[in-house]
Amino acid sequence: MSVRHLLAAAAAAPVLVQPVDAYTLTAGRLWSLVAALLGLVGVALGGLALARSAGRIGTGTGRRGAIVALAAGLACTVIGGLVVAAADGGPGTGYGIVGGYVDLVVGLIAMVLGGLVLARFRRKA
Repeated sequence: MSVRHLLAAAAAAPVLVQPVDAYTLTAGRLWSLVAALLGLVGVALGGLALARSAGRIGTGTGRRGAIVALAAGLACTVIGGLVVAAADGGPGTGYGIVGGYVDLVVGLIAMVLGGLVLARFRRKA
């Protein structure tokens, strides 16, 4: 890189951390939203699998639902962690850092639910 490119990047740096409108969908916010939806699917499947493993709601895909909940929770947590790690500013800057922290929590809940179901299946076997 030449000195001219470095100076141009340094001049543009303050523009990158300017707050954006609250309703602007930036790349960080989009990734946070995708991860949150994935995590919510994991929580729902983990909850249903937990209810099925207890025998309250029929029989069927309890173990498969638990594995999907674990995978969705892991993906949600990893994406949320990447969003938080890549964020250069705090809340309101458009980097999706608040959504990233929400993703970390939702993904962890999905993984815990999936793990509980798998532990219950191991005890029965």
